[in-house]
Amino acid sequence: MDGTPSGAADADVSGRTVLITGGAGFVGSHLADALVDDNEVRVFDDLSGGSREKVPEGADLLVGDIRDGDALAEAMDGADLVFHEAAMVSVEASVENPPRCNRVNAGATVDLLERAREEDARVVLASSSAIYGHPESVPVSEDDPKSPTSPYGIDKLSLDHYARRYHDLYGLETVPLRYFNVFGPGQNPEYSAVVNVFFRQAASGGPLTVEGDGEQTRDFVHVSDVVQANLLAATTDRVGEPFNVGTGRSVTVNELAETVLDVTDSDAEITHVDPRPGDIRHSEADVSKAERALGYDPSVSLEAGLTDLAERRGLR
Repeated sequence: MDGTPSGAADADVSGRTVLITGGAGFVGSHLADALVDDNEVRVFDDLSGGSREKVPEGADLLVGDIRDGDALAEAMDGADLVFHEAAMVSVEASVENPPRCNRVNAGATVDLLERAREEDARVVLASSSAIYGHPESVPVSEDDPKSPTSPYGIDKLSLDHYARRYHDLYGLETVPLRYFNVFGPGQNPEYSAVVNVFFRQAASGGPLTVEGDGEQTRDFVHVSDVVQANLLAATTDRVGEPFNVGTGRSVTVNELAETVLDVTDSDAEITHVDPRPGDIRHSEADVSKAERALGYDPSVSLEAGLTDLAERRGLR
């Protein structure tokens, strides 16, 4: 797993009318980039977390709220493939405002699935590793217990269930993808924020602040591999099933901090602060199902992805 980020994927998605909700955001904009040359791509986004500048030339931007049924219906008219990335992505914000999180992440998803039934469109949905909560052991497989610890995780689990039940009950082609810690260029600051925080701190001379003892582990997956998983999900016969999207490898937060210092040639210090209440201790994806069923092959190592980010930011 030493490849450089490219955004390429081993799936042929062409000649389609594609809607990407949240397509002006992090993962959505990378999907739009990968699809726009060979498909009619529509981006539906309220621009609360994304930006017009991220929407590639050739894609149609429809500005609207995912909770607005009329705007959603207009965006989905004639679509035969939907990538549902729109979400309230901050766990902290979900704790502060559970009703809003539920309306955006769960309620709007049900509306989208209903529209997809009318259009007979396949839907690939962004679920989350947050649905597992504190795993009993790692790596975590798709069949492991789910006990989310935040409104965000609860609503993503609801999305995940709805996607599978819509397939079972109505024959709708759905594929929920359970993202682990996604990172890469264009990342929203509030999503998997530790990578961005460490880069900002390294650029300013530090220190890099690690919460707790730093021995908690995470599975960091590059956005180009997440795009790969989405495109494979768009063409697979294995619909109505969930898939983990990670690397199958984890690192400690201490190791992440050391790698950021290395790729940025920074001599900043690492300091430890109080642990975050309720923080999950260990997280690592079992991606064997996605590898077998989808042909998923995560190829960008953490070091290669961080090196690419450092170069893009002029830090090496």
